[in-house]
Amino acid sequence: MAFTRFDRINEEIRRVLSEVIRDMKDPRISPLTTVMRAEATNDLKQCRVLISVYDKDDEVRRETVDQLNRAEGFIAREMGRRIDLRHIPTFEFRLDDSIEYSVHIAEIIDRLGRERNGNN
Repeated sequence: MAFTRFDRINEEIRRVLSEVIRDMKDPRISPLTTVMRAEATNDLKQCRVLISVYDKDDEVRRETVDQLNRAEGFIAREMGRRIDLRHIPTFEFRLDDSIEYSVHIAEIIDRLGRERNGNN
């Protein structure tokens, strides 16, 4: 699959955002935070960032995303220092629960497999 220019930019933004978030010292941001995807607009003015937080506590996940949104100015400044783009977008962080959903589905499949084997 050929990558377009924006695919490469989005991947670079995702990679650098991961580094910036990992380097942040805020205790309210879970250390189990992963940047799943960054989707910048074509004019690079805005970027939606999907964040996955591997924690059972829903409050911890929401608090992490809230803190990232509050620290958006700091994150944008750090991005400007670490990445060479004409425009540094404003970031909107959203919770991505696809990993959590996958784990939930795997648990259901495992449970059904155990029930089926127990009945045979």
